[in-house]
Amino acid sequence: MTSLVQRILNHTTLLPGNVPGWLMCARNASKKSSGSSRNTRGRTRGKHRGILKIDGEYVTEGTLLVRQLGLDYLPGLNVGIGRNRTLYALYHGRVVMTTERFIPNWEHKVMRRFGSELKELHDIPIYKTYFHILTEPQKTNFKLIDQV
Repeated sequence: MTSLVQRILNHTTLLPGNVPGWLMCARNASKKSSGSSRNTRGRTRGKHRGILKIDGEYVTEGTLLVRQLGLDYLPGLNVGIGRNRTLYALYHGRVVMTTERFIPNWEHKVMRRFGSELKELHDIPIYKTYFHILTEPQKTNFKLIDQV
């Protein structure tokens, strides 16, 4: 009995073929458990792109007006454009949407990147939708310093 314990502790137990037992391993075929799916990209949520504020709505500073992939809508008066071409309000006021003739500045970095297909069509007028923010007029009641 003690010799068997010594052989196990010394790892000298030999299996058929004179291979030590601790060197021999068995690997069996296995199947991945069911319920795991790999193609799950088909049901992603929408990105909520498009016009977020329409003509005539009152917005505050920093409100998103349009989320877009390309340049379908352009920024007008008091409207800024983000890195991902999102239009946002620079001041609070009313939203106004207008359709105007588009005269591009070919030196601008956005036009150099996205306007290559428009360059050969420079004789044809292009009309785009612009977003403007019309701020409330300031008060015209003033008091002179001498009257105060």
